[in-house]
Amino acid sequence: MCGIAGAYRWPDGKVVADRLTDTLAHRGPDGAGRYSHSADYGEVHLGHRRLAVVDLSGTGAQPMASGGLVLTYNGELYNAPELRAELAAAGVRFRGTSDTEVLLEAWRRWGVDCLPRLRGMFAFGIFDERTGELVLARDQLGIKPLFLLRRGEGLVFASELKALAAVTGGSLQVDHAALVASLLYYWVPDSRCAFREAEKLPPGSWLRCRSDGRVERGRFWNLKDVAAEGRERARAGERPDIAALVEESTRRHLLSDVPVATFLSGGLDSSYLTALAARHQPGISAYTIGFRAEDAKFEAMPDDLRHARRVAEQFGVDLKEIEIAPNVLDLLPRMTYHLDEPIGDPAAINTYLICSAAREAGVKVMLSGMGADELFAGYRKHLANLLALRYQRIPRPLRRGLSQAVDRLPVATARRGYRSVRFAKRFLSFAELPEETAFRRSYTMYDRGELLALVDPDLAGSVDDVLAEHADIYQDNALDDPADFVNRMCLGDARMFLPGLNLAYTDRSSMAASTEVRVPYVDVEVVEAAFAVPGERKIVGRQGKAVLKEAASSVLPREIVYRPKGLFSAPLRAWMSRDLAPLVREVVNDGELVRSGFLRRDALARLVAEDAAGQRDYSKHLWHVLTLEYWYRGATSGEFG
Repeated sequence: MCGIAGAYRWPDGKVVADRLTDTLAHRGPDGAGRYSHSADYGEVHLGHRRLAVVDLSGTGAQPMASGGLVLTYNGELYNAPELRAELAAAGVRFRGTSDTEVLLEAWRRWGVDCLPRLRGMFAFGIFDERTGELVLARDQLGIKPLFLLRRGEGLVFASELKALAAVTGGSLQVDHAALVASLLYYWVPDSRCAFREAEKLPPGSWLRCRSDGRVERGRFWNLKDVAAEGRERARAGERPDIAALVEESTRRHLLSDVPVATFLSGGLDSSYLTALAARHQPGISAYTIGFRAEDAKFEAMPDDLRHARRVAEQFGVDLKEIEIAPNVLDLLPRMTYHLDEPIGDPAAINTYLICSAAREAGVKVMLSGMGADELFAGYRKHLANLLALRYQRIPRPLRRGLSQAVDRLPVATARRGYRSVRFAKRFLSFAELPEETAFRRSYTMYDRGELLALVDPDLAGSVDDVLAEHADIYQDNALDDPADFVNRMCLGDARMFLPGLNLAYTDRSSMAASTEVRVPYVDVEVVEAAFAVPGERKIVGRQGKAVLKEAASSVLPREIVYRPKGLFSAPLRAWMSRDLAPLVREVVNDGELVRSGFLRRDALARLVAEDAAGQRDYSKHLWHVLTLEYWYRGATSGEFG
């Protein structure tokens, strides 16, 4: 895992590429490399920051130049051994053992046709000195980030948005429509970027810059097509062996020349991966996180630690327990900077703190259970949306009475919170809506009216554009089986929620701690198999992830497999009521977002008042407002530049 950067036909390209690369130092503390080339059409400069994981010798250093090709690459190829053997059989002679060299030689032999053959996570730029072409590519699911900025015939690219902001001297303008999307989702969708001009290369795609100024784009992998093919496989009676595929993916993800550890929350996904990893790497370390008892009680958080200890004991795992009592006022601006865009999920803090502890212990690589919920329908929203279809069959007078009764219940008192009431209120907020709207409302922060009331009235068009984009993507998810609601939700999550939020914060939080996180569930072969599983096998009765639980049952204790779904989150209500209460008041009364007119003070004040009264849980909304405020201050003051 590394940081990559480059400038193609850009003014002062060498200075720009050097600054891009320096900004990414935290992504690769083990080494830095530069490459420059000058020709009639202009200059090309590539940079690299190295986190040495495979082939720690100098033969793995980058940018890697050989036979007229130059590569700067961020990622891991888990099928590198097979590709190496195939290339060697064709006569390629390798100098070292890195997957970087495998990728470079695969490109030399197959060009863009090598991309569908790559099994792993990657973002890279490859330059051909003979043709003057630069090609950028990003992995199938968007695990690794790649930002770019084009001006005229010039282009700059980098692993992080803050690097592009730095080289433009803070001149990039905030995209207010992207911030509206951030308010809705609490993250910026992968289709948008928080700064105008800048963009994210879409997952499963490539971009080629030619020396004559032409730019071409293409896709080498499309998740919608994969899901459609999976449906055909299911209709033909194919039943993929999920247990075998997950174990094989986990084994491949252990490939490393440095120590590997796992996240272990005690939930199904991380416990299953940890148990499988321990089969192949006995005594592997795992890291788990806990919060102060008073915070956990106030948030009504489950006791994950007890379950994590049981898994560790049964499988001989060296468990590292981290109790979190963070200085939130200090962490909030630091995390906002590292996250690049306004992301309001406090799980980013957990990831950063776990990775920091692992790095201090000498661990560079962590395995995460990220992706299983999206692919196998494990979130509460998936089951809740199915239950909503049944709820709509209840006579309207009974529904109205139930809604009024739940509305009067408090979500918290002065001493503790009530999760069941929070869930009930959340459910009733979308249970009677049409399918796409209900699915969106089940995981986003506001409905249309609430969002319009919160932002500058001039942004009403942006609100409608953001909502229409969600509807368009969801409708585009429609498989040929209209009854498979579950897989439509899974496809929506895999196309939006996974790259836009979970993979984004995982990459940026872990790399802020100079640590690589690998995600075995987000493996192309596991993903393809997941969409060959009909929705009725993913949610059975009230059990989400049923097919994954079936696979894990031969490995894990039943208590772990079938325990209620937990959250990889933080005690936000506790933080908001104590640590962050003064900051919330400051932001509402005199924050930059309010003073600029982007957010409306009266609407924010209502959120604070209703949350404080215990009738609504707006802690997540207010946490995101704080992250957005800090991001906006940095973006408009030139801090990112």
